[in-house]
Amino acid sequence: MKIAILANDTTYTYNLRGELIRQLLDRGEEILVAGRVLSFREELIRMGCRLADVDTGRHGKNPLQDLRLLKTYVALLKKEQPDVVLSFNIKPNIYGGMACRHLKIRFLPNITGLGKALEYPGMMQKLTKRLYRIGIAGAECVFFQNRENRRFFEKNRLLKPRTKTVLLPGSGVDLERFSPLPYPKGKTTHFLFVSRLLKEKGIDLYLEAARVITERYPDTVFHICGGCDDRRYQKIVSQAVSDGYVRYHGEQKSVRPFYEMAHCIVHPSYYPEGMSNVLLEAAASARPVITTERSGCAETVDDGKSGYLIPVQNQAALVDAIERFLKLGRDGQEQMGLMGRKKAEGEFDRRLVAGKYIQMITRDDGEGEEVRQFWTIKGS
Repeated sequence: MKIAILANDTTYTYNLRGELIRQLLDRGEEILVAGRVLSFREELIRMGCRLADVDTGRHGKNPLQDLRLLKTYVALLKKEQPDVVLSFNIKPNIYGGMACRHLKIRFLPNITGLGKALEYPGMMQKLTKRLYRIGIAGAECVFFQNRENRRFFEKNRLLKPRTKTVLLPGSGVDLERFSPLPYPKGKTTHFLFVSRLLKEKGIDLYLEAARVITERYPDTVFHICGGCDDRRYQKIVSQAVSDGYVRYHGEQKSVRPFYEMAHCIVHPSYYPEGMSNVLLEAAASARPVITTERSGCAETVDDGKSGYLIPVQNQAALVDAIERFLKLGRDGQEQMGLMGRKKAEGEFDRRLVAGKYIQMITRDDGEGEEVRQFWTIKGS
């Protein structure tokens, strides 16, 4: 069977879909990855994938550029003739879906989050809704990463009445790659923010919390890992570094060494994402987390056990949660991290996500033992 995977880029595909690709290749399937070729090109080729360099223009709003993307998908899929197409991210879902419907190819999209275009009311939301209705109209099955996103699609009638939907625990997490890390010793407590520097990811909240906490607790250090394209935030973070209450490490190909150093991952996000991969990786690495009650974040944490949940955009609550964490002491903090690892093993194993995909690809809806375990995810 030939399977085409449409996504924004190879970095995303390798990091979040690698386990699925490995399982499909092990079954003898042929895999074509279509997306912007960035990092992990050689790794995907060594695995056995073929690559097609397709620029989705992920942030672009030019309709002519989107029309070119649709034509590119039609030409590519007509040439390759895959048996099934798996898509991820907004534009591959919409325009890949249109191409599949035109060519009568089986299509299984994954809603990896609403994104700003669907989250906020306005003309862009209306247009995106209309495009999604057309794009996924021919989908055999639509995968969702949280219940809130699925409710949004159902409420706004973006799905055909008979379209099958499957709820996944996000992208899952590679429990071997993100194995439990020894908990750091020492007097100084290190906090870590891992994300692009976007307002909706909670960077302002994190910076202010860092300023307040470092004044009250001198033996604390706040770290940031993530790219920044916004000049305003470049200046803000640069000033915070100069003032001495954060350390900025830029974008990192691997954040594993930073998880190893950190005592706690802080993710005060209110971004419309499907499921936070940062939080899944942190939990698998046996690190406590502080995050928000936002769907896509809250599912990853057992409040008070593996971390703390706070209301969205609540500065005082974030500072309070950090202080509560500091008062736990090292033994309590370490135990919290171990609870996160246990939760990751029980609910977010990436192999279970791959298993569900294979079920749908092969049209085998019988739920074996592994899939029954999969469905124990909270809220499903």
